[in-house]
Amino acid sequence: MEVNPLAVILAYFDSKGDRLLYRYPYHTLGQTHKSEEPREEMVNKKRNPFAVTHTDDLLQTPTQQSQNQQGTGQLQGFADDVLSALFAVKPQLCNQKFELKLNDVRFVSHPTLISSASTVQLNAGNSQALAASSSITTAGAAKKQQMLINIVFALHAQASYSIVKCYHELSKRLGLALKFEEQRSGYVTEQTALMARTHDEQQQQQQPLERTLELIAERCSLAQALKSICNDLCTTGLLSTTLNQNLTLTFCLPAKAHQLHKKGSMVDPETIDRCLRALKPYHGMLLLVDFAELLDCVPPTGARMLWQLVDAYNPLISLQSMASNADLSIEHVYKLVSHLVYWAKATIIYPLCETNVYVIAPDAPLHTRSHLVEKFSTRFAGMSLFEVISDFSLPTSIGHLTTPLQQPARQGILAQMVLWMLQHHLLMQLHTYVQFMPSDVDDEFGESASCAHVAAGNLTEEEQDSNHTEDDTMNRVPHDDPVHGGSMLSMSSQPLPMPANSHRRHLTDDHFSVASDNIAVQPSSSHKSNFSMTASMSTDNCDSLDSMEDEQKLKELLQVFSDADRAAIRRIPASLNLDDLSLLVKLYQMGYFKSEHHLEEIMYFENLRRSQLLQLLDKFRDVLILYETEDPAIASMYNNK
Repeated sequence: MEVNPLAVILAYFDSKGDRLLYRYPYHTLGQTHKSEEPREEMVNKKRNPFAVTHTDDLLQTPTQQSQNQQGTGQLQGFADDVLSALFAVKPQLCNQKFELKLNDVRFVSHPTLISSASTVQLNAGNSQALAASSSITTAGAAKKQQMLINIVFALHAQASYSIVKCYHELSKRLGLALKFEEQRSGYVTEQTALMARTHDEQQQQQQPLERTLELIAERCSLAQALKSICNDLCTTGLLSTTLNQNLTLTFCLPAKAHQLHKKGSMVDPETIDRCLRALKPYHGMLLLVDFAELLDCVPPTGARMLWQLVDAYNPLISLQSMASNADLSIEHVYKLVSHLVYWAKATIIYPLCETNVYVIAPDAPLHTRSHLVEKFSTRFAGMSLFEVISDFSLPTSIGHLTTPLQQPARQGILAQMVLWMLQHHLLMQLHTYVQFMPSDVDDEFGESASCAHVAAGNLTEEEQDSNHTEDDTMNRVPHDDPVHGGSMLSMSSQPLPMPANSHRRHLTDDHFSVASDNIAVQPSSSHKSNFSMTASMSTDNCDSLDSMEDEQKLKELLQVFSDADRAAIRRIPASLNLDDLSLLVKLYQMGYFKSEHHLEEIMYFENLRRSQLLQLLDKFRDVLILYETEDPAIASMYNNK
């Protein structure tokens, strides 16, 4: 696997020269002739004896894959003196990224130049140790000297850019930590002198190099730290190492750490950053590990704030609610949650509620021999994973799986099982997105109008006159009517209510007939009847003014749409309601109807209830399309393989 390092190497350079002090694993790097002979025989056997011989074939060498990497993923084929000469870079190349590719191996490091005092007292138990220390240090000199420390990681040549970047960052952190400890207590000078002394002793005794490196790991705490770092990177991708019993270094390799929860997933830091940039206050957090494992990912200085968040942790509430309960700002909660997600200790979810819709993840490991089957049975006694997860074969909300008659304990167990399946990435949540897409029905109305015109030509003159009179009356009413105002509103998909039209016709006829009767038959009417007629006329005038204002507001609201979209909206009865139309226009202008924002996000930022938003979408369903899919920002973390 290209994520694991092939080796970690410590190179040292000072005024005395360069030297490779330590590397792990301990296998010999220079012996490759044993593996070359069988390979040459295999190549000769496969070669056709009748093939034409080319000079290029004679110059070609076998592939370098087996020369520099063993089957166990270890480095070989490079001598120590060659590597020490390569990694002892000039001062001009220090304190910056160093990357070198040789055959199928890529070396990544961050050379660090450290200023140290040359007078360091070494605790040696014999005269030979004192003599060796005198060869490294200048007796009686108190001046400063420069030394180069280069912690190099050997990787597969095909390692991705993000993985190479992570290892460079780790080498940089190690260099800075060693520089700090050197300035504080001369730690690096002491450790390098002890390593060099061990090399000299073992060379005099003609001990194997593997034995020398093992002895260095027993004597030197720096070598023990490098060995522990390499092992942790190969197993979990998480490391927490203390240097010189003083400085704690924590690091996470996301591509390795996230595989602990979902095998085969390659999560790089860039993908995590994209997910965390989409973090909103309405999101929630779901822990993937026990509380006891959380302290490994934070330094001691940040443990207090982390425990504040853990005390307020609840997968049923949002991050904003957790921040309020923990007495932390939302920015601090963002940073803590982002850190936990990066370290594969938590994942981002929407707070668990009855309206959440879940479905089985397409890559869920649901085979009969899956280790999750037994793990689920251990966690929930008497329950079968396949039986429970079968309820989510189709998109299903939690509310559909519960009934009011169920006991609260049963509902609580169902919530725990859903959380367990989310922790193991067996379920994914679906969100509802909205797309504004009005239908084109102008052609249908045009065809209907033409058919009606042809049919009208076959009628008699009296029928045409009567129909023409009725059409004029019906066409005139919407224009003159202060309540409905506008002929376009009469083209709705539902007929207008009959009581309103009959009331208007009755009110108009009676009003004018009564007025004519009062003028012709009773010229001297009472003051009371004149007052009633005047009050009725003033009421109609006020209604007319109000309706004209509403019509003007409707036209202003619809100006944000194109002509075709405006016509489609005017055909919907709900467009007559100013409140509904105002909310529709507001959400349209905010860009919520472009399939980029799900309902939960709209509800949060616009302070809407779910029922209120669903009613609006149902009223304007003729121009809106609803569909369900997963949140792309969150799903991108575990969809890359």
